[in-house]
Amino acid sequence: MSGVSQDNAVTGNRLTRALIYTVLIFFVIYYLLPLYVMVVNSLKPLDEIRGGNLMALPQNWSLQPWRDAWSAAQIGVEPTGLKPYFANSFKIVVPAVILSTIVGALNGYVLTKCRFRGANVVFALLLLSCFIPFQIVLIPAARILGLLGIAGTIKGLILIHFVYGIGFSTLFFRNYYAAFPTELIGAAQIDGATFFQIFTRILLPNSGPIIVVTVIWQFTNQWNDFLFGASFSGFDSTPMTVALNNLVNSSTGVKEYNVHFAGAILAALPTLFVYVVSGRYFVRGLMAGAVKG
Repeated sequence: MSGVSQDNAVTGNRLTRALIYTVLIFFVIYYLLPLYVMVVNSLKPLDEIRGGNLMALPQNWSLQPWRDAWSAAQIGVEPTGLKPYFANSFKIVVPAVILSTIVGALNGYVLTKCRFRGANVVFALLLLSCFIPFQIVLIPAARILGLLGIAGTIKGLILIHFVYGIGFSTLFFRNYYAAFPTELIGAAQIDGATFFQIFTRILLPNSGPIIVVTVIWQFTNQWNDFLFGASFSGFDSTPMTVALNNLVNSSTGVKEYNVHFAGAILAALPTLFVYVVSGRYFVRGLMAGAVKG
């Protein structure tokens, strides 16, 4: 009887595992289906797309839609391709991510290891900034950028993303540093270590997981931002997302859907690359922050 019970248990485990894998495969297909449609139709001539059946593979493979999306001919004074704006997004996002990550790490250090009266209130206010809708700050931000003389510039967009990212980065680092051994900080202070020596030699070298989480989170949000880019950019500082919108709306008469699909994929490639390369570190960092928080 025991042998029969064991066989039934093994069979039940196999059925359960098969069911779980089936459900997982279904969701993988469900979520990847839009990407498949975009990739397949970005490699088709426009005539094939007009013929319907968006799910079919291309009969005549073509990279011309990708070329048009990347460096389309100039209409008027503004280029319609995405090439000039790809670098703008990097010029905006990279400095903003680095600055907000550094300031968030410093804030997390101060709020957890350099306790002072009102620290919880300061943290609550910084946390509140994470939940302020973008639309509320448009007019004050535009006013400040105008007073600083950086409206419509890359520097202005860097400042906006930097300030808006401080709240999230502070939250991540504060939760991560909360369980970091305070005794280690005290021992370093007794040995004569300064504020920045403790930060750079003790905390930062042990902050790899949460740095990855913060960088991925900030990079994704700032690269995909459209509202700030559309509101505060100028002719020479237009980011990728705004340029993609202009590409879609620049078509006159016939909509070039294959070019639009290719442009959307090009705009998403940096974030896809970041997640593919460091996605597992992102999950580890989230788990580490959850445990330490």
